Amino acid sequence: MGLFTQLVTLPLAPVRGVVWVSERVLEAAEDQYYDPAPIHRALAGLEQQLLSGEIDEATFDRREDELLDRLDEIRAFRAGERT
Repeated sequence: MGLFTQLVTLPLAPVRGVVWVSERVLEAAEDQYYDPAPIHRALAGLEQQLLSGEIDEATFDRREDELLDRLDEIRAFRAGERT
């Protein structure tokens, strides 16, 4: 950018700053939402509940399917992100 362009677009600087911050917030939110570690912990906890008798086999299967679907979603997102 030349000096003239910078001077002309100077009033837009706050907007560019807000856009930049919004992009960083979105990236942080996606990193947290698409992190597989909490899903793995939930699967381990679910297995513990089944083994301790807190939940029955049908509940385990239903919740496990939900968590595995979530892992598939995370893998698909990360695969699409890298291409």
